[in-house]
Amino acid sequence: MLQISRRGQAMPASPIRKLVPYAEAAKRKGIKVYHLNIGQPDIETPKMVLDAVRHSDFKVLEYSHSAGNESYRRKLVSYYKSVGIDVDHNQIIVTTGGSEAIQFGFMACLDAGDEVIIPEPFYANYNGFAVAAGVTVVPVTSYIENGFALPPVAEIEKKITARTKAIVICNPNNPTGYLYSNEEMQQLKQLILKYNLYLFSDEAYREFCYEGHQVSAMHLQGVDDNVIIMDTISKRYSACGGRIGAFITKNKMLLDAVMKFAQARLSPPSFAQIAGEAAVDLPADYFDQTKAEYKSRRDLIVKRLNSMDGVFCPNPGGAFYAIARLPIDDADLFCQWLLESFSHNSHTVMLAPATGFYGTPGLGKKEVRLAYVLNLDDINGAMDCLEAALKAYPRKTN
Repeated sequence: MLQISRRGQAMPASPIRKLVPYAEAAKRKGIKVYHLNIGQPDIETPKMVLDAVRHSDFKVLEYSHSAGNESYRRKLVSYYKSVGIDVDHNQIIVTTGGSEAIQFGFMACLDAGDEVIIPEPFYANYNGFAVAAGVTVVPVTSYIENGFALPPVAEIEKKITARTKAIVICNPNNPTGYLYSNEEMQQLKQLILKYNLYLFSDEAYREFCYEGHQVSAMHLQGVDDNVIIMDTISKRYSACGGRIGAFITKNKMLLDAVMKFAQARLSPPSFAQIAGEAAVDLPADYFDQTKAEYKSRRDLIVKRLNSMDGVFCPNPGGAFYAIARLPIDDADLFCQWLLESFSHNSHTVMLAPATGFYGTPGLGKKEVRLAYVLNLDDINGAMDCLEAALKAYPRKTN
């Protein structure tokens, strides 16, 4: 009998997408599903970005340079300069989404069996990319009680071994919404210098900080060879389907290695590079309205959650996610029950069980991630459903 590889068997299912069949079944029964499970914004993609693609004029849809179109990379230099990051276009490799940037980094920086430390809960797909690269994720736990702040440096140091090669952060964080402070970033700087580690910084939500501001890993001084930024246009411009990201580092040897992976996959998507290039020319105030809208959604969802009996949700400082602790016994069972067995006025809500965002078995059993990517009316509707569901759930706990 043919066998599936150990890698294939070890590949984790997405906590964000694994319940999709249940949502589809609910919709077939005429139930409206509020999707708070996935970071798919309902903010319209800017018209000038879409128009750049619609009005593109060429006779042959050619491969681009493996690093991405030079014109786009030069545009990105100006974008990064606007947020205080000084790079040149040769230090940017355009990728097929931020996902490929993560995978390129793991493949180029770590050997099979090496370890990468990640504060948990973390973006679930880091696990998948680690499995694909043969890398071991070593989680260090952050806690809902303090809003998922960076774990103490002493706790991180306890996890460092001879196999440790990197630390990964997401700032602002997916799934917690936590925004790392300058003090926390400086602590990470000292760690990577002390132990000669890479620091991977996923900065997909840079624009969405509601109190305070983002400290990029590339704002840190004296660690140019250690720092890699993984970026994407997906959330920034509500262009998730474009699948355009970026791998950015000043480490020339690492860039040369990543370029070989980039050449092997030939080139990133051409139309989305056109879209990304146009996006850099959006007005400087473009993000003001978008950020204000997300902040109002955050304020509403956090207020509604914390008004429910037995529910606790810390106030996230950035991104558009929150993790809430619910009075339930098992988040996976509860999220499935919402879709399979519950409706409120022919509506229900789809959430992501937080268990899939932890690397430590058993954690997150009472927690869910909510993406506040819907308008205020829909968020209220979703919270009405959740409040009614918690009252009706047969396995509710204190």
